[in-house]
Amino acid sequence: MARQLYTTTFLHLATLLFISRTISAVRFTPQPTPTNDLDFIRSSCNATLYPDVCFTSLAGYASAVQDNPAKLAKLAIGVSLSRAKHTASYLSKLSRTAASAAVHDCVSNVGDAVEQMHGSLQQLREMNHHRQGAPAFRFQMSNVQTWMSAALTDEETCTDGVTEEMEDGDTKTAVCERVGDVKRFTSNALALVNTYANNGA
Repeated sequence: MARQLYTTTFLHLATLLFISRTISAVRFTPQPTPTNDLDFIRSSCNATLYPDVCFTSLAGYASAVQDNPAKLAKLAIGVSLSRAKHTASYLSKLSRTAASAAVHDCVSNVGDAVEQMHGSLQQLREMNHHRQGAPAFRFQMSNVQTWMSAALTDEETCTDGVTEEMEDGDTKTAVCERVGDVKRFTSNALALVNTYANNGA
């Protein structure tokens, strides 16, 4: 009798544990990104020069962006800014050992690009906290467009200088590849900013 009671109790506990784990698994399984959110990212990225790079870098945030062009513009700038910061750090370390003046110029160029993108992101964040009329929106977005365009110009100045002044080799290739990567992200961010500026308030 005692053995039967023990077996029954064990089966009840095992069943409850199975049900509890099943409920937890259902509750905490990440939900797939809605197709329409991904479609918004994809269609927006089609307006950029590097749509594949754009979609790959932003698709993971589709649920947060949904179909909001302001959020998408901020996200794109944030992603580009992160890339630029990492590249600026790489160039700064490289400049300690590289004798090339072009590398030292790149440190300044990419550093300036970081500041321009940071200013653009800050402007967009401030606009979120205050409802903007059309004139104010156009003025502030013009600032963002100017800063993002300047950031891209700074990055191009870096790669132009390296291409013209540095001897061929691993260092030249590495600098051009890293800064070229940042240029693609900045170009995409600028394109999404322009779309938002043209279709916003």
